[in-house]
Amino acid sequence: MLLARKTFGKSRMRARQLIDGASFGPEALSAINQAFDEAWVEIAGNFGNDQTEIETARYSLATALLSIASEDSRDVQVLKTAALQRMALDYRQGSARDKSSERATGR
Repeated sequence: MLLARKTFGKSRMRARQLIDGASFGPEALSAINQAFDEAWVEIAGNFGNDQTEIETARYSLATALLSIASEDSRDVQVLKTAALQRMALDYRQGSARDKSSERATGR
């Protein structure tokens, strides 16, 4: 149980470090962090208990969020919705690439 808590803490830290290390002002970072937290609450149940899968998903969400954020970002709901859409699009594109690769290699 202690190992699971440490691993979960690391996954939280990796995504949070990515966001906190971004070059945004304090107001934008506050909105970005809140959008991340709210978005994660919405999708966390989709990733089960596998800590590696959770870490990857949280990092993907942070990456998606930062890809759509700007210094003027203040609307948490807009950020959250756009990040979830970006993450879903990235997932679909990755799945399509995986299927294409499988067809090409005959798997």
